[in-house]
Amino acid sequence: MPVKDELSWTTMITGYVKNDDLDEARELFDGMAEKLVVAWNAMISGYVHRGLLQEAFKMFKKLPVNNALLTLYSKCAKLDDARLVFNKMRVKDLVSWNAMLSSYVNSGRMNEAKEIFQEMPEKNLLTWAVMIAGLAQNGLGEESLKLFNLMKLQGFQPCDYAFAGAITSCAALGSLKSGRQLHSQLIRLGFECSLSAGNALITMYGRCGVVGDARNLFLTMSFVDSVSWNAMIAALGQHGHGVQAVELFEEMLKEGILPDRITFLTVLSACSHAGLVEEGHRYFDAMHDIYGITPGEDHYARMVDLLCRAGKFSDANDMIGKMPFQPGPQIWEAFLAGCRNHGNMELGIQAAERLFEMIPQNDGTYILLSNMYAAKGLWDNVSRVRKLMRDQGVKKEPACSWVEAENKFHVFMVDDTAHPEVNAVYSYLKQLVLEMRKLGYVPDTRFVLHDMESDQKEHAISTHSEKLAVAFGLLKLPRGATVRVFKNLRICGDCHNAIKYISKVVGREIVVRDGKRFHHFKDGECSCRNYW
Repeated sequence: MPVKDELSWTTMITGYVKNDDLDEARELFDGMAEKLVVAWNAMISGYVHRGLLQEAFKMFKKLPVNNALLTLYSKCAKLDDARLVFNKMRVKDLVSWNAMLSSYVNSGRMNEAKEIFQEMPEKNLLTWAVMIAGLAQNGLGEESLKLFNLMKLQGFQPCDYAFAGAITSCAALGSLKSGRQLHSQLIRLGFECSLSAGNALITMYGRCGVVGDARNLFLTMSFVDSVSWNAMIAALGQHGHGVQAVELFEEMLKEGILPDRITFLTVLSACSHAGLVEEGHRYFDAMHDIYGITPGEDHYARMVDLLCRAGKFSDANDMIGKMPFQPGPQIWEAFLAGCRNHGNMELGIQAAERLFEMIPQNDGTYILLSNMYAAKGLWDNVSRVRKLMRDQGVKKEPACSWVEAENKFHVFMVDDTAHPEVNAVYSYLKQLVLEMRKLGYVPDTRFVLHDMESDQKEHAISTHSEKLAVAFGLLKLPRGATVRVFKNLRICGDCHNAIKYISKVVGREIVVRDGKRFHHFKDGECSCRNYW
């Protein structure tokens, strides 16, 4: 390697320690110009493991005490104590700054992380990589990509960890174009064998709607680990390929790779999206019985979701009753969503009441319950739920959809008037609806959540954000190109039906990623087969 950064040195040292070759590890360690806390920890733990306590103690005495305290407090989630130590340090080296930055990033306190990053008198490659990844993992994808580009402008050549962070941002934003550009840069810089970057690419391709590209990458990676398998299983599950996800899981077991709790979360989600109830039960039982993994509340929530989607409310109730702990919000949210899907008003109200007690400020509960009442035409009940929402000071998260076209993201809201080309979008949608009606499309006004006249309902439902984004994509993207739309909330039932008709009218594939899963529309059909 022509350039060896701190991460390269530390990786090599940790590798030698894990393979019990402490002499080689120490030789590398002594050759490091700037030693990360991880390298110190690796050497100390290696000596302790071998019973060389005197060497371990000598090594500990050499470590900067304040930096060790910073790391200790951070690992114990005592960030305020860590900051006190940091503030009192007369001399702060780069290790100190990076330790404080990593602490804030790992705990999701990104405002403090940004402050530390801005105040740092100097930054190394690790600094940039930590910040880029932190922004990406905490929902600040655009900032992460901007920082990645700034790092390059300031003369730093990105390492594979920095690339992984930027690629994660593309996954969250749904920016396939940027993700592919980063993939090309990776190959050009010789990082194509990087495991962290490869895993991020699998997730990115899956989250951007091209699960085939994710699968091809997975199959051609020179080395894969459990994270790779988990990412690929998750990608298949999100796209509704439950059977393929289960087959890949079985292949993983045959390869001798032990599943972890994340593996089971992904495979249970895949079963839920595809309605594979029997398989889901089998894998859930295998967690504890075969692999010794105690199911957490998130695993139980996946099972409740699986059962309720399949309309098996009695079985879901039995599972909730047998849980070894009190069911929390995750459980009741899954139960309420299932009740909404199947119109089970009585059980839905019971689930909503539990959620009002547990998380009264969560807008999702009010929206789901209100939607259930609206679907039944119980407008007085809808009004009561909305009044309760106002009284509690709860605000609904506005629905928005976005599409990437002409080198930028175009965001649309419900009944949008802000986009500069929205009039052309509405005009094109009217033309589409005329053609759709010839094929049998009838607007489903059950998904209008306000009491109004029928013609007003049809207008209201025609201005949903996903319809506007799809129409804009059809107008702006090259003829024949797949339109990829992303929505922050669940796609509405009428929009789902309408986009099936649109795909048939225009003869193009349309992919929609909503808050739960992917829908691939082609020739008037959807990949979910209306099981969503």
